[in-house]
Amino acid sequence: MTVFPIRTARDHRRALIEIEGLMDARRGTPEGDRLDVLATLVEAWESANDPMPLPDPIDAIRFHMEQNGLTAIDLVPFIGGRNRVYEILGRKRTLTLRMAWRLHTGLGLPAGSLIRAGEDKTAA
Repeated sequence: MTVFPIRTARDHRRALIEIEGLMDARRGTPEGDRLDVLATLVEAWESANDPMPLPDPIDAIRFHMEQNGLTAIDLVPFIGGRNRVYEILGRKRTLTLRMAWRLHTGLGLPAGSLIRAGEDKTAA
């Protein structure tokens, strides 16, 4: 199996096209092995060249709530009173560092998703 490094966007596109053709390959076959190697190379190239941006903090909280069946009331211990939770979710207030830390330690939300320096997403 000859595999070439992915160094450019053109190499990346070529690898994606080849991966598409190998999607039905079975594990343990030469085609399946090639698919695994190409997928690993593409993932490494994308991580280095096109990192996925972190979500907006409120979007991250809402996604976590949806995925875990949480309601706004479940956020009270981490954010404050019920009204404060609704203000945060409604973008009328910004998350404080303390709230972000509580959400991170209490619910396991990634701190990087909750703390975004230089961005203010509050409603005007």
